[in-house]
Amino acid sequence: MMGTGGSHSSITASTVEREPLPTGSVQETSYYTDELGWIVNSNVLIDGMRAFYQETGIQPYLYITDSVNGSHNITVQALSDYSAQLYEELFTDEAHFLVIFCEYNGVYHVGYTIGAQAKSVLDDEALSIFADYLDRYYYSDLSEEAFFGQTFADTGERIMTVTKSPWPIVLVIFGLVLLAVVLFLWWKKHREQEALKQKHAEEMLKTPLETFGDTEAEELAKKYQQSESTSSKEG
Repeated sequence: MMGTGGSHSSITASTVEREPLPTGSVQETSYYTDELGWIVNSNVLIDGMRAFYQETGIQPYLYITDSVNGSHNITVQALSDYSAQLYEELFTDEAHFLVIFCEYNGVYHVGYTIGAQAKSVLDDEALSIFADYLDRYYYSDLSEEAFFGQTFADTGERIMTVTKSPWPIVLVIFGLVLLAVVLFLWWKKHREQEALKQKHAEEMLKTPLETFGDTEAEELAKKYQQSESTSSKEG
């Protein structure tokens, strides 16, 4: 497999439940070959690669170069053949993940060879996740060893966990926002009603008592006049 530079905005989701290889599948070796002298702090690189190993049971191996068989003109077939050849030379088991990172003139190509046993974990989706992280961190400000180490560590963690859909969280947040809006409208309506009651109470307190008396007298007078008028008609 081969890839060239191109910044990815997102990382492929992990949709498969994967089981790590059984303990003892790997005959542990060194972790990298650096023909370009990029790696200064090897501990940073190896820590990330060991994190991948612990998650998956597969030991990764990184081979950094700028040519394949002495040529900078990289082809898919040449990189594939070279990767397969190196795997046979470097390992005696089928539980390694060999990554050849070849960069020349600002363009990188990546070749993979996966042991037969390791393929039960490193399927096409897992390799896409690895390629996404590789591309993301290649364009970051990380040092070379941190760039590779972080790529392996994050890939190991992601491929061994099914990526959760964001929709349940989005729906919960939407529900909480909706509830907050409803509660606010209820509170606002309640405040308006309380304000009206308060205003009415204040107006009642400001009204003179004589007003209430005059009104009552007027009502009684009207009733009396109506009664007198009715009696006169009957007489």
